Amino acid sequence: MAQETSQLQVVTELSPPHQTLVAGQVDGYSTQLVKAILQQADIVASIEIYPWARAYKMALEQPEILIYNMARTAEREPLFQWIGPVASYRLGFVKLAHRQDIQLKTLADAQQYSVAVQRHDVAETFLKKNGFGQPDQLVVAADISESWQLLLHGKVDLIIDDPMALTAMAAHFNIKPEYVEFAFAIEQLQQQTYLAANKAMSAEVIKNLQQAHQHVAASTLYQKVMRSEFDGIIPVKNKQI
Repeated sequence: MAQETSQLQVVTELSPPHQTLVAGQVDGYSTQLVKAILQQADIVASIEIYPWARAYKMALEQPEILIYNMARTAEREPLFQWIGPVASYRLGFVKLAHRQDIQLKTLADAQQYSVAVQRHDVAETFLKKNGFGQPDQLVVAADISESWQLLLHGKVDLIIDDPMALTAMAAHFNIKPEYVEFAFAIEQLQQQTYLAANKAMSAEVIKNLQQAHQHVAASTLYQKVMRSEFDGIIPVKNKQI
């Protein structure tokens, strides 16, 4: 019998192609891995999408909450229990392709432009620590969809995203992928991101999930998702945001 509890919940943010909504259900490549881990652990849990700041707060404060995709930073290390990686990101600046006036060779080159970031996201913390602290320079959004809207409507010059996400986001906003451009990779933000749990979640459940993650990590699906080789694996249909 699966371990089914009304309290256990998995939260995440919208972040195609890893976390998407399909017909009202959370889907995406990382979501497929999380579902496989839960199934292997014989655990039934709901998965819900929230703005990142809200999802983070829930996982921080509520003992029966799991969260993904969480960057494993030094500041966060003692705050959560870490199950295992479920995605790999190469984050950097994204601009509108016609903005040829924006040419980025270094991180410092971007300091003259406005940037949309998600609240409590690792990119917000990183940019604040690296000189992006001028008034109105960082525009804080609730989620990646809002950041994209700010970019597409000319409210900011740059956003932070993964190059593998551009096609999925362009399809949602009904624009050609060529309309946007990955302008500069931020080396310090290249990372694997994790499925993590509230600090108070029981040791038995954590051990079960960690063992399940090890099993799933041996699968072809896991290896392809972690290498961002999305062609030929479980499709993510008609992404809705």
